Amino acid sequence: MPDPLTPEQRHRCMSHIRSRNTKPELKVRQWLWQRGYRYRLNVRSVPGKPDVVLRRYRTAIFVNGCFWHGHSGCPKFRMPKSNVDFWQAKISRNRERDQQNYQILLQNGWQVIVVWECQLTPARFEHTMWEVELALNRNFLAINNKPRSYTLPDEESLPMAAEPEETYGNANTD
Repeated sequence: MPDPLTPEQRHRCMSHIRSRNTKPELKVRQWLWQRGYRYRLNVRSVPGKPDVVLRRYRTAIFVNGCFWHGHSGCPKFRMPKSNVDFWQAKISRNRERDQQNYQILLQNGWQVIVVWECQLTPARFEHTMWEVELALNRNFLAINNKPRSYTLPDEESLPMAAEPEETYGNANTD
C-alpha cells in the first residue's frame, strides 16, 4: 500500500515528532518528582544522554517509545510496510546503540532502568512505577550500605563497672 501522504507532508509529520518532553517521559518525571526524587534531564556527560538521571542513586532512566526502539513482542511496535529496508536498518541501529549505551553505563557503575511506552498505560502505570522505585531504593542501599567492622577491646582492658568479685562460702563473719 503506497503512502497516502506526499513526501513533503510526510517530512512535515515526521519532523514534529519530539525526542524530549514526550508524554510518557512527562508521566514518569511527574511521578518521580511527586515522591521526592530529584533528577536532571538529558545529561550530555552521561553516555546515551538518558531521559532522567538520578546521580544520588547512580541511575539512568530511559523512557523508550515502543516503535522507535523496536520493543519486541509489543503490540505498539509494528514494522512499517513502506520503505521497509530503511525502517529495519534504523530500528536495528537504535537497538544496537541502546545496548552499547547500557553496557557503558553498567561498566561505569550506573544502574540502567528502561521504561517502555506500553508499560505506562493506565492499567500498568502504578505497577511499573513501583518497580522503578524499588530498583532505585535497592541501588541506593547498595551504594550507601557499606558494612562496618567493629573491633571490641579485650575484657581485661575494660574498666570494671561493678564491685570486685567475692568468693562466697569462704567469707569470715566474726
